[in-house]
Amino acid sequence: MSQTALATLGEADDATLTSLGTVGRSLQDLARIDSGAQALLEIQVQAAGLLRELQSELSRYADRIDLDPQRLAELEERLNLLQSLQRKYGGSLDEVIAFGNEARQRLESLESRDAELERLNRELQELDEELRTLGNSLSERRQSVLSGLNRAAEGQLSSLGFRQSRFEATLTHNPDPAHATETGMDRMEFQFAPNPGEPARPLRAIASSGELARVMLALKTVLADQDAVPVLVFDEVDANVGGETAHAVGQKMAAIASKHQVLCITHLAPVAAAASTHYQVIKEVREGRTESRIQTLNRAERVAELGRMLGGGAAAQRHAQELLSQPSSRPAS
Repeated sequence: MSQTALATLGEADDATLTSLGTVGRSLQDLARIDSGAQALLEIQVQAAGLLRELQSELSRYADRIDLDPQRLAELEERLNLLQSLQRKYGGSLDEVIAFGNEARQRLESLESRDAELERLNRELQELDEELRTLGNSLSERRQSVLSGLNRAAEGQLSSLGFRQSRFEATLTHNPDPAHATETGMDRMEFQFAPNPGEPARPLRAIASSGELARVMLALKTVLADQDAVPVLVFDEVDANVGGETAHAVGQKMAAIASKHQVLCITHLAPVAAAASTHYQVIKEVREGRTESRIQTLNRAERVAELGRMLGGGAAAQRHAQELLSQPSSRPAS
């Protein structure tokens, strides 16, 4: 580029200095005719001097630099590449570099995908083995206590009116970790035969609501110390029971209430008497509409309500007093 500038100044046929010399001669001729043109001639002389000084400095500059054509071609090619990258990937070199770094990271991620997948599969296999080991251990521990649970549940059911019933908790183990849940790798099924001579069948399929409630009461009694459920609600637990069985139901719920909060909806006085607190549901008609409300009963109201449940009268009131005097019905401290 410096050589091109030198040629333009003084070496080419139409060099600037040559043209300026022609202009100078014309101005000299004009000054001889018109003295007013002398100022123009002086400007031409100054301009010619400046251009010759430029030519001299440019010549010295060209002598100092390496004019290797191959290196010059490499630099031009590099410059063209940079300009092309800027047009495609950003308006500045910083943006081009940022794009290149992002592309390199994506490429590294793609190239390492197989290795990452292999690592994840290896970790998954390790977790499956750990889950299988823990699941098997939990299943063995559960299996070891099933017979004791079954005997204890049948003992509780006997006092709840099922004197010759059969109860069996069965455990089905699936060793595949893919079917594991938060409770393990087992499926529990309660088998129940309320009457002798009948085969045990799934409790969920054959038990009435009252039977189901009493079976759950038996299980909750057995598991009172281990069960982490804070609140238990029993409804229709007194269905088709009375007399001694009703007392047993109340006593068992009172025992469970020492470990958990127990709520029971009942129409049997012996069951209700076992509670430490009584609530009465009352229906009233107001302005042509039926409304329900619930109220807490004091000691006298408890006696009156239990007496009403027992049929009313003086004898029923005395019986209610006796029921409330039993240990299981004393208010909790």
